[in-house]
Amino acid sequence: MTPVPIRITLLLVFCSGLCSAIQWLGLTINGSSVAWNESEHCRLLERLVPDQIQLCKRNLELMHSVVNAAKQTKMICQLTFSDMRWNCSSIESAPHFTPDLSKGTRESAFVYALASAALSHSIARACAAGDIPTCSCGATPAEVSGPSFRWGGCGDNLRYGLQMGSAFVDAPIKSSRSGTQATKFMNLHNNGVGRQILIDSLETKCKCHGVSGSCSVKTCWRGLQDLSSVANELKSKYLAATKVINRQMGTRKQLVPKELDIRPVRDSELVYVNSSPDYCTSNPKLGSYGTQDRLCNKTSLGSDSCNLMCCGRGYNAYTETIVERCQCKYYWCCYVTCKKCERIVERYVCK
Repeated sequence: MTPVPIRITLLLVFCSGLCSAIQWLGLTINGSSVAWNESEHCRLLERLVPDQIQLCKRNLELMHSVVNAAKQTKMICQLTFSDMRWNCSSIESAPHFTPDLSKGTRESAFVYALASAALSHSIARACAAGDIPTCSCGATPAEVSGPSFRWGGCGDNLRYGLQMGSAFVDAPIKSSRSGTQATKFMNLHNNGVGRQILIDSLETKCKCHGVSGSCSVKTCWRGLQDLSSVANELKSKYLAATKVINRQMGTRKQLVPKELDIRPVRDSELVYVNSSPDYCTSNPKLGSYGTQDRLCNKTSLGSDSCNLMCCGRGYNAYTETIVERCQCKYYWCCYVTCKKCERIVERYVCK
């Protein structure tokens, strides 16, 4: 979804108070060039809330992981939704957001969950890599090792990642006095869903030992799956997300499904409070960039098909010449030579 020009002032109007909860994603703009070795660096992004600034000052060593998580969130969100009308391109506007990410939509539900998972993932991996002096490898699993394997290696420190990650991403929501209670509950809930998917992604990884690769003995540890796998699981939950309302249940208010409010919201489901547009046409007031000039797949039956992507408007075809390596030969020892071949491919873009 190619963004249309939108003035920053317009973006600021769209962003409600609770939008600050993911404004830390804007650290990708200049966070990579900062050493993060002075407390004043914590004011680099003015829209960090006081609790986040204090956490930063007390844990400067975490900030490289925060910046990395912001980069990963932006990149993987766009990769995960590249085949859909809404393709997460608006996330590049961080720390300013259009209504698709600031008005309690299912799209914002996905981004909140992914950002929450990404930060805990980034910290857990950095601990295992020895990049954070205040933490190290994850704890050895409680299960007793067997005759064919032993616990060892350096597992991802998910416990520390969850502790520090949740403190950072939940702080703006808990401290905010603006926005509706339903939106606050929604964002906190979706943050938790992202972390739960991350917990579920922890798996046993092993390295073989033995004569001639016989793998007679394995050294195993607990490690996280790549963030892209977590994002794919969250995408499934995005597609099945539940619209909710904030209703009095007993002595307190809580989120319940709008269409079936006889049960509380499940901890495993993404929730949203406002419906999304179809993202077919450009409408800045709704945070829709439209799908005009988007590439589509003529032979697909999925969300990237020309029929669905172009919303029935039709598409234009054009040819493109691409140059690629071909007829490669390996020479002993040790180099490869290739020729350059041209190939004509047909592309399709939405009208």
